[in-house]
Amino acid sequence: MFFAPLSIAVRGAEYHDRVRNADPATSVQECAAPIAACFGRCASASCDRKNVEMVETRSAGPVKISPADSYRYCCRLAKRTGRNFYYSFLTLPRSMRRDMSVLYAFMRVTDDYGDDTEIPVAERRGLLATWRAELHAAFDGEPVRHEVFPALVEVAERHQIPRDFLVEVIDGVESDLDPQEFETFSDLERYCYRVAGVVGRSCIRIWGCHDPRADSAAVDCGVAFQVTNILRDIGEDADIGRCYVPLEDLQRFGVTREALRSHRYDGPFRELMQFECRRAWDYYQRARLLRQYLSKPGRRVFRAMLGIYGSLLAEIERRRFEVFSSRVRLSRTRKLWIAAGALIRA
Repeated sequence: MFFAPLSIAVRGAEYHDRVRNADPATSVQECAAPIAACFGRCASASCDRKNVEMVETRSAGPVKISPADSYRYCCRLAKRTGRNFYYSFLTLPRSMRRDMSVLYAFMRVTDDYGDDTEIPVAERRGLLATWRAELHAAFDGEPVRHEVFPALVEVAERHQIPRDFLVEVIDGVESDLDPQEFETFSDLERYCYRVAGVVGRSCIRIWGCHDPRADSAAVDCGVAFQVTNILRDIGEDADIGRCYVPLEDLQRFGVTREALRSHRYDGPFRELMQFECRRAWDYYQRARLLRQYLSKPGRRVFRAMLGIYGSLLAEIERRRFEVFSSRVRLSRTRKLWIAAGALIRA
């Protein structure tokens, strides 16, 4: 029994290699569905945004895109750009992996339209407005230009994901275009809901959970993951003029935005980070209530996601909150091990 997790991890690694080397025309079912931020938007400037097929998939006007082509595009995009949650999705049945890949693709393209710093802010705002309009058009059955939408509409209808959830994500990304400060954690929590909480609510529907009591825990899970992102990327965000840490917390511990921009690692910063980590752990604990509402596949992927992102938060603590000098990451082996454990214990 001791070797069971390792054997599962090895099979997961073999699966990863098969998908990574697959031909782009491989069937949708053979595409694994990695997900980098499907429960939490990647707030970091270092995300590999260049990999997203933003220009090549925008035709001159609305065109007829087949669902098969749409699913294939989403799987390719997820395979190429997904990171931390790739291994957690090895625990899902194929149909769920495919549908999660579609949800991820929508989130990823939305994020990239908002975060590509090589594009002027006004143009990014226009891209997001067009993206929102195209989302509505797709749900209304009108022709669209982007390959994400035919599959997205099918997934949303099949799993009863409200259109408003997806609009909230666009609105949250758009709010990042203007420098913003969060006076209190309640303000930050509202932002987290838009970019992560509604994603959590969408995910659990793909996992087959429609119990309204599960929504609150799904939102808590999204907040936990998003706060982990924020703490991991605090220095990188400061470099581009962003600060997601509530002002009331900065003031409480005597940390200034200038100190964050200069990557000042000192006592007040460590105290601030310790406080924020404790708050994040509280959300992880509340998120665990979600498990009781999930089916077995849902419990597996949920356990894996909690394990991977919780390990990132634990790694921040292990480093004594020194997140400036290098990015906090988990090794491939460690993520495989977490996914293997989720398969066994769910």
